[in-house]
Amino acid sequence: MCGITGIIAFTEKGKQQMHKISASVYTLLKRGPDGEGIFIHNNTAFAHRRLSVIDTSNAASQPFTDHSGRYTIIYNGEFFNYREYRQQLVQKGVPLKSTSDTEVLLYLFIEYGAACLEKVNGFFSLAIYDKQEQSVFIARDRYGVKPLLIYQSETIFAFASEMKALLAYDIPRELDPVSLFTYLQLNYIPSPDSIFKGVSKLEPGHFMIIKNGKVETSYYYKIPYRENITATIDYDTTQKQLAGILEESVQKRLVSDVPLGCFLSGGVDSSIIAALAARHTPHLKTFSIGYKDEPMFDETSYAQLVAKMHRTDHTVFSLGNSDLFENLYSVLDYIDEPFADSSALALHILSMHTRKHVTVALSGDGADELFAGYNKHAAEFKIRNNRSFASLATLTKPLWAILPGSRNSSLGNRIRQLEKFSKGARLSEQERYWRWAGYADESTIREIFKTKFSNDTYNERKKGLLKNINADFNSVLLTDMNLVLQNDMLTKVDSMSMANSLEVRTPFLDYNVVNFAFGLPVNYKINNNGRKRILKDAFRSQLPAEILRRRKHGFEVPLLKWFRTDLKSMITDDLLSQRFIHEQGLFDNESVQLLQRQLFSSSPGDSTARVWGLIAFQYWWKKYMR
Repeated sequence: MCGITGIIAFTEKGKQQMHKISASVYTLLKRGPDGEGIFIHNNTAFAHRRLSVIDTSNAASQPFTDHSGRYTIIYNGEFFNYREYRQQLVQKGVPLKSTSDTEVLLYLFIEYGAACLEKVNGFFSLAIYDKQEQSVFIARDRYGVKPLLIYQSETIFAFASEMKALLAYDIPRELDPVSLFTYLQLNYIPSPDSIFKGVSKLEPGHFMIIKNGKVETSYYYKIPYRENITATIDYDTTQKQLAGILEESVQKRLVSDVPLGCFLSGGVDSSIIAALAARHTPHLKTFSIGYKDEPMFDETSYAQLVAKMHRTDHTVFSLGNSDLFENLYSVLDYIDEPFADSSALALHILSMHTRKHVTVALSGDGADELFAGYNKHAAEFKIRNNRSFASLATLTKPLWAILPGSRNSSLGNRIRQLEKFSKGARLSEQERYWRWAGYADESTIREIFKTKFSNDTYNERKKGLLKNINADFNSVLLTDMNLVLQNDMLTKVDSMSMANSLEVRTPFLDYNVVNFAFGLPVNYKINNNGRKRILKDAFRSQLPAEILRRRKHGFEVPLLKWFRTDLKSMITDDLLSQRFIHEQGLFDNESVQLLQRQLFSSSPGDSTARVWGLIAFQYWWKKYMR
């Protein structure tokens, strides 16, 4: 796991930018604290920051050049099945100089070109320079676990693992108002767009070839989605197949030359991964965080049940509100594009403490999107399969609208969810998905966002994001994979783990698991009795009953209490003050003040998340735009 950056000059003016490669790679220090390397040839410059995980010797340092001197690679990620291909290379007499997956990947590219990506089981962003062809090949893994941002102009093509590294090349910092409008709804910016005009994200499963000033983009993988799948194998047999495929995925991800452990939240997903990893790792180290001041958010008792059952070496980091608050600015400072999933704070702290014990951690990310684990999935299933229930929800909408909704108590959160459900029940499938994916509808955001933008561009982007949604429930999960998982969950995991030089591996996102999951009929995943049906049944014997019975619990932090105490002055006197909003000129002052009044009322609803979204943006704006 590392950080990469590179620049290709198209003109003499572009060549003047190449010396900034050093400043660019320096911004990636936390992604790779174990070493730095720079490669420059003619009009191309590569740089790499290393986090040593497989073959920690200098022989595996990057940029890495093959024995002929023609090809050079920089690579951020892990290639879990590299050993079988390494053996093939040895048998062919290839003079290998390391035991790293990086070298194997480079030689696979030399032999197969872009087709080598289909052989890689892992996650990555990479760039390979061909000295003879004067070309650059860049690629990203199938699901977007590792980021790769790109910028292209008449003079340069630049890429990097993080926005801050790209900005080191002095690219224009012009806000994309459509991206900002979308962010205000979702609290993140969907790929391939970014907060800046001219900067984009290479889509998962895609690669680019840059040669002679031209850039060509192609894809090598798409999730194998088919509508209305019916069962071809009985349910019990399918359970066993799933268990076997997932265990194999976990086994692959236990390969490491440095200490390895596992996140254990107490939910179904991380508990399954920990249970499987413990089979193959004596005294597996597992880690969870608890909120000693906030019992509603604390899940450590469930995590300890799993740890006891599988005899893991379990560590609980018990945090008070002061511990969380002390790390707030560390999170805001590291984020280099507006991003406001508040659970990033909890993940940052978990990663920080975990890194003191291990360099690699396994997580349960991806299971909710694959097997229908979210509350919105249960709601969507009910609306699609129970018309009377949907009608009742619509009729009771006025009731939920007047009751006090809040994320900060069990009852208040239930009221908030019911109000959101009742609103969604009246909408089309695509519009309902979009509304439930965000924290406010478009009309609400239009009131607060006074900056002009192209409605046509916005509608085109939105249409592209929702294009797969149809009457088949699996289409909702496909959209979650492409939108929510990629742009929210995986962005959060990558940024917060890398901020602490911790590598996180996601067994549910092995392409064998994903392909298998999208070959299952909907009723294997969700029915009237519950969500993640086949996943729970396949591992029922390996999980405590309490884990299987408990409600879905988000990985949240107690923002509302802070907003009303420690952070109140930052909201009212600084970032959302009338003076600053007026000077900035992006938002409607009256609407911002109205949102604050809702936040401090007895029925804050989703205003907590919306205010956090504004705070994260305003903090970012002051750092990068002022």
